[in-house]
Amino acid sequence: MSGVRLSRHLLGGMLARGWGRILFVASESGVNVPADMTHYGVTKAGTLALSNGLAKLTRGTDVTVNTILGGPTYSDGVARAIEELAQAQGEPVDDLKNAIAAGNRTSLLQRFLEPAEIASLAVYLASPLSSATNGAAVRADGGALSAIL
Repeated sequence: MSGVRLSRHLLGGMLARGWGRILFVASESGVNVPADMTHYGVTKAGTLALSNGLAKLTRGTDVTVNTILGGPTYSDGVARAIEELAQAQGEPVDDLKNAIAAGNRTSLLQRFLEPAEIASLAVYLASPLSSATNGAAVRADGGALSAIL
């Protein structure tokens, strides 16, 4: 709901000025909902629908609304979880991290994305350079989604 509330608060001013950027960060799990994380996938699918609907309200302006579909990313939370699991299993953290990444059979990178890789796409989408990108779900998923979108 935070994305709904923040967008509702800011979109009117952006439309009045005729320029702005709303950018959501979702996940490839919003497109390919994992069976063991249905709750997570549903929230990300909802973010995609919200972004698409809001983009339609920006017709004819220089306001854009887009979503980044991130793939498995080595965020602080993921790093902590892997560190705890490695400690519990008596394994080196890097070995477990690499094994988990290699276990993602659809990933073309065969590694976790770094948060900076998601941020680089966000910087582009927030810039004037992305003026022709609106209502899009832009992938930074490392090839984890096997569908052509």
